[in-house]
Amino acid sequence: TTTPATTAGGAKVGIIDVQQVIVATNEGQRDFEALQKKFDPKRTELQSLSKEVDTLKSQLNTQGEKMNEDARSKLVKDIEAKQKVLQRQAEDAQNEFQQEQNTIAQRILQKLGPVIDKYAKENAFGLLIDSSNPWPQGPVLWANQAVDISKAIVDQYNTISGVPAQPKPAGAAAPSKPAGVTPTAKPPAKPGQ
Repeated sequence: TTTPATTAGGAKVGIIDVQQVIVATNEGQRDFEALQKKFDPKRTELQSLSKEVDTLKSQLNTQGEKMNEDARSKLVKDIEAKQKVLQRQAEDAQNEFQQEQNTIAQRILQKLGPVIDKYAKENAFGLLIDSSNPWPQGPVLWANQAVDISKAIVDQYNTISGVPAQPKPAGAAAPSKPAGVTPTAKPPAKPGQ
């Protein structure tokens, strides 16, 4: 239960962690989990390539001085080439992953805006502040958790969206913000970044 703060002028104030709300919705959990699964093969491929590079480096460290100059030079070139391929593929995969994360976040954020607006109006809020980025990057220096309406918004969004809750494996942790999710669209009432 949230207990909104009231300003001296009588306006109710609340905070909402928009990024956490996006991830905590049933739709967000489903879509971010599907994204993780989609990139598992690429992650495995990159790990395999990284092990190849490590093996070649180990070979160079242990046998490098015993090798003739041509063999040693070829091994060094192989390591450098594989490292470049690994770096490029890792950067490409990271960029694609972040782009797809942001696409998911934007899609949910577009639907979340009206939910936040409706909730704020129905509950007579005068001000909602996004607490996604902690101070000093964000505007909230400190807030009592009693004014956090994030869970209420998640619950209302889940009801409206009709997306069922995802089954949780035993010992599953609470959802966390995916790295790099930075929604750029702003829903009404200032909850966007």
